[in-house]
Amino acid sequence: MPCGQPGSGAAPALYVVGVDVGSTTVKCHVYDRAAGVRGSSCRKVESLYPRPGWVELDPEVLWSQFVGVIKEAVQAAGLHMRQVAALGISTQRSTFITWHKRTGKPFHNFISWQDLRSAELVNSWNRSLLLKVIHVIFTVLHFFTGNDRYLAPSVLTFSTQQTSMKLSWVFKNIPEADEAAKKNNCCFGTVDTWLLYRLTKGSVFATDYSNASSTGVFEPFTKCWNPTLCHLLSIPMSIYPPVKDTSFNFGSADSEIFGVPVPIMALVADQQSAMFGECCFQPGDVKLTMGTGGFWNVNTGGNLFASHKGLYPLIGWKIGEEVVYLTEGSMSNIGTTIKWAQDINLFTNVDETAKMARSIVDSQGVCFVPGFQVSANDPYLCASFMGLKPTTTRNHLVRAILESVAFRNKQLFDIIVKKVRIPLQTVRADGGVSNNSFVMQMTSDLINKKIEKPSNTDMSSLGAAFLAGLASEGPAAEGTVLMKLK
Repeated sequence: MPCGQPGSGAAPALYVVGVDVGSTTVKCHVYDRAAGVRGSSCRKVESLYPRPGWVELDPEVLWSQFVGVIKEAVQAAGLHMRQVAALGISTQRSTFITWHKRTGKPFHNFISWQDLRSAELVNSWNRSLLLKVIHVIFTVLHFFTGNDRYLAPSVLTFSTQQTSMKLSWVFKNIPEADEAAKKNNCCFGTVDTWLLYRLTKGSVFATDYSNASSTGVFEPFTKCWNPTLCHLLSIPMSIYPPVKDTSFNFGSADSEIFGVPVPIMALVADQQSAMFGECCFQPGDVKLTMGTGGFWNVNTGGNLFASHKGLYPLIGWKIGEEVVYLTEGSMSNIGTTIKWAQDINLFTNVDETAKMARSIVDSQGVCFVPGFQVSANDPYLCASFMGLKPTTTRNHLVRAILESVAFRNKQLFDIIVKKVRIPLQTVRADGGVSNNSFVMQMTSDLINKKIEKPSNTDMSSLGAAFLAGLASEGPAAEGTVLMKLK
């Protein structure tokens, strides 16, 4: 980016803002051209629980938090908004909202990826005869053609984390949304799309390939919204936004919001953004994020691997003609479980958990079994402790929880080694739980690989900033930026 000193006659220094809208926090960092953090701000995401199993976000509250952290971070950096050359936005995936195209009024709150309202619908579909018929048809097609595109539907199962089932629930249970869709007046958007829509006062309706591919409604092989799936689930195709490059000029924020128009130069899903921020650019590079959930991502380059049990193909990012694909394995409720343990006073500070775990030789046979370790597709399963004894202490319980994270990491890594047909290279970790030395060391020992961890674990906002910076300077900047990252 052009750089000079204000008042020296040269152009003022320009900076890139990266925002990460996560499941628990909204974070914003202002970066200089050396990727140094000049100012930061963070606010807690306020989740709503209107019914058991339902998880929502108030769109107006989220909007206020989003705008607030940007203004606070720029102010903390001692800068003016006109010095912001580009804004990159990383967002939690599969959390979505629908709204009226003409009025912009939402039909409901954001429905979180953690929400379980579609559980009955999911179980009904997974037991259905129709899904079994689909499995048989596509198994036969895959057998005769060898085309991996047919492998995913041959093993298709639905889960509550997918956008598709919750979106189907919306049109079955919210008449206003259904009526608007019939009149081509309904818009669907993940968090990135809605923020872009609000930033541009409704003039830009779009998403990027990384966010689209994370919904489960977008077909990564054809790079289109999936009409067959939408027909099966009675979801109108008219609701979806156009899909653009990840590093792309999406327009500018309306000047009324920040005082000046701010260029929006990147939209990216949080796990893909962390992958980019970790510089996992080569096929075989692996990124492990341990935050609210846990995510193993493998860069598969230009090769798109079909879904396997426990692994899903995604588009990592699209920059110009280049499309980078990822394979992902995920687990829910890592950070959530640790937060729960803190809430019931198993410990007072999360930083002390590693010390507690190491203060004993082993967990004395105590095991913590999170629901996701039993079945990723049964939302009704509950976590449990097993092997409790009169001699069991808090330290044993804490160690069992941390061990469960490492064991699940090992399980997913073994699936990746078996199914992903490329040599695995560097493994890099980020996310709040990656700061736990016990979990990191045990995971490294179990998978028998060294795990690298940056000093700054806010990789999603950094990745968004890198992608925004590339778009603001054009293709010629890409080599320079990537060289600096390495």
